[in-house]
Amino acid sequence: MAGRGVVDPAQVRAAVAVVGEWLRDGAVAQPGRSEIAAAVRGTARALAGDAPGHSVEVRVPPFVAVQCIEGPRHTRGTPPNVVETDARTWLLLATGLMGFEEALDSGALTASGSRAAEVARWLPVVPL
Repeated sequence: MAGRGVVDPAQVRAAVAVVGEWLRDGAVAQPGRSEIAAAVRGTARALAGDAPGHSVEVRVPPFVAVQCIEGPRHTRGTPPNVVETDARTWLLLATGLMGFEEALDSGALTASGSRAAEVARWLPVVPL
């Protein structure tokens, strides 16, 4: 990808394709860290591009944190609206292989704040 804020949709789709088999079948060997990182960063930054703003922070440690969705800008301390999950769960959400509520109910995703669940409206980012 060209830069932190610039997302090339073809590169994002290619990065997701590399991890697609692993997402569809958890028994498949996990891709390398760099492949997972590329897919996570690309899809999260694509979300931020699709839903610009600073009202909700989406965190996928240790790979990326992005702010999205129009509304009040948060500048210091812990944001009031946070969505946080692991890389595999994020990629399942970003590809439409898992729903937001399903991830929330399973405990694989945390969503705090009154606007955090608005992220669901913007998913999937890159359908598989």
